[in-house]
Amino acid sequence: MKILLLKPSSLGDVLQALPVLRLLKLHYPASEIFWWIDSALAPLLEGDPDLAGVVCFERKRWARPAHWPEMLCSIRGLRAQNFDLVIDLQCLARSGAFAWLANGKLLVGLDEVREGARGFYDLAVPRQSFHTHAVDWYLSVLPPLGVPVHKNFQWLPARPAIAAEIKRKWPDAIVSNPQSAIRNPRLILLQPGARWENKRWPAEHFSALVRALAEKFPGVRFAILGGQDDRPLGEMISRAAPEHCLNLCGATSLPEMIEWVRRCDLMVTNDTGPMHAAAALDKPLVALFGPTEPRRTGPYGQLENVLRLDLPCSPCLSARCHFSQPEECLRALAPEQVLQRIEAIIS
Repeated sequence: MKILLLKPSSLGDVLQALPVLRLLKLHYPASEIFWWIDSALAPLLEGDPDLAGVVCFERKRWARPAHWPEMLCSIRGLRAQNFDLVIDLQCLARSGAFAWLANGKLLVGLDEVREGARGFYDLAVPRQSFHTHAVDWYLSVLPPLGVPVHKNFQWLPARPAIAAEIKRKWPDAIVSNPQSAIRNPRLILLQPGARWENKRWPAEHFSALVRALAEKFPGVRFAILGGQDDRPLGEMISRAAPEHCLNLCGATSLPEMIEWVRRCDLMVTNDTGPMHAAAALDKPLVALFGPTEPRRTGPYGQLENVLRLDLPCSPCLSARCHFSQPEECLRALAPEQVLQRIEAIIS
């Protein structure tokens, strides 16, 4: 049996869709499963034990007519695979079109009124409610196919070679810790960036939190995650306790980021992709939410560790803040409140 999954982006969405892959492979162990993904995120899935291959979607490149022949070649390659089952978890017009052009025997997709993608599907699966979590919605494509949904799978399998590489690149950093050490954390990850500016807890709040935690746990180290654009944030936070902080912004690959999360004791994070990696790895975390709805996209299985303020405008689900006090939903979330939640998790 050949299966094609389409979930090109974003990082958090791809991580939340992985249980669909795991359960399909468990139910059809002899199947060959391929994943259609944005080329920028492809390293996340390369070498995955449950995948027969990764099909790259060159979104930016294929936007130019000069590169359309490449896109057509990719589509012909998909059609040549003769897929038995195609599942579109993106539910956008472009993913629906690519899924339809793949010409599988059965095309299943998520039913959402966005760009008319459901018109391409043989079977459209609706979201149970507005607040249904993304993971549960993705998994809802499986029961109609006779695939049971359960939790007996490994969300993010270990990558020993990547783990060895981060030890080689950062030999003086703490990258391994027994689970019991949560009572005296040695490695705390911080994720100060986010795609939306109004999803970012202020960097000065992260700095205050670092100072308080370094005083409370003298042996603790902080690793600050993020992309290259987040490096100034990492530098600002590092200045709060230079001897305790390692600024990894822009310095890690996606697989390396996963292995850093695997080795931490705790994570403090905005609503962004690495948060979902921590949830997938069942790592204790504190998630800071403002404009987004945690019941839909919060850390799966750890919604009790979400901190958010009850403001009349929140969650607005908007990338731009229109409140009279800009970004108050996160600015008014004090470092002391986050420290209290961390202490509650540790105790």
